[in-house]
Amino acid sequence: MVLFIITILLFCCYSALLLYYYKAWKKVPDYQPAAPARTLLSVIIPARNEEANIGRLLTALTQQRYPQSLTEIIVVDDHSTDQTAMIVRRFPDVKLVQLKEDAINSYKKKAIEKGIAAATGELIITTDADCIPGPDWLNQLASFREEKKAVFIAAPVVFTHDQSLLQVFQALDFLVLQGITAASVHAGAHAMCNGANMAYDKKVFQEVNGFAGIDTIASGDDMLLMHKIARKYPSQVQYLKSDAAIVQTAPMTTWKDFLNQRIRWASKAAYYEDKRIFAVLLLVYLFNLWFVILAIASFFSLQYGYWLLAIWIGKTIVEYPFVYSVARFYKKTPLTRWFFLFQPLHIVYTILSGLLGQLGSYEWKGRKVK
Repeated sequence: MVLFIITILLFCCYSALLLYYYKAWKKVPDYQPAAPARTLLSVIIPARNEEANIGRLLTALTQQRYPQSLTEIIVVDDHSTDQTAMIVRRFPDVKLVQLKEDAINSYKKKAIEKGIAAATGELIITTDADCIPGPDWLNQLASFREEKKAVFIAAPVVFTHDQSLLQVFQALDFLVLQGITAASVHAGAHAMCNGANMAYDKKVFQEVNGFAGIDTIASGDDMLLMHKIARKYPSQVQYLKSDAAIVQTAPMTTWKDFLNQRIRWASKAAYYEDKRIFAVLLLVYLFNLWFVILAIASFFSLQYGYWLLAIWIGKTIVEYPFVYSVARFYKKTPLTRWFFLFQPLHIVYTILSGLLGQLGSYEWKGRKVK
């Protein structure tokens, strides 16, 4: 009876959370610029050993429809040992900054700080070296900032993918995270974002003392900074929902890299000062962990196996409308056919990454990180 009550309680709480996200997502308005923007922009790109990607990104940035006279592109080379810097130098309008300092755990934050120090723009836009934006990306961000008076903008990101199990799973799983990001930011529930596509006022970054206080945490150049800004400007932290603002990024190519990425994301959870997001993460973790507990219990009694199957189906039914709606925005609805079958994989990785993110270390960009 105790196990049954816990199962029902966790399922009901999780279902209520997903219903909340679904309703909030549906309320996020699609954005269309009302007038041309005139904000001076600085695009900051931290890069470490990105010779395979940086050229494509810089080409896409030079093809933006936003006025070049208002655009500054800065690549911060984070101790690369390949041809990253040489490729950047082929683009005469791109400023190359070399990061020579050492950092404790988070070189990426140090690189962004270095880039911002060299920036002249009013609005700082960050992306990753393996990303590709559309031609109206900068115009969308600048116009949104001017019209909505936003000082921090979270914007959409999508994974490219082939037809392999690993990449299809990542693409679908990431869509869910992006939907939650949009829903939570628009509703003011809690702050989420992704450093591959976000923007903030330079003066606001300076007002909150940048990464001071979070500069030794391995991850969090995006969400932890967002939390600092949201404390000072809660109504001016906003989400930009626009297909023209979507940035494409590459998925991990091995299961090891995928797990390391998710451990890195999970590692910052203990540092969230916003207890609402910590409560959400705890609920999601316990709900997924309960699947494992029921699976173990089913070896002793078949009835637990039936419970396991029931909440597997129930979880899928509860999540599917939200997932499908987000996938439709990103034009990725064919991915949803795999949603039910991917549930066990999602549960296992959620448990592993959540645990290892708090207890273990991981490797990222050729560095061992704690």
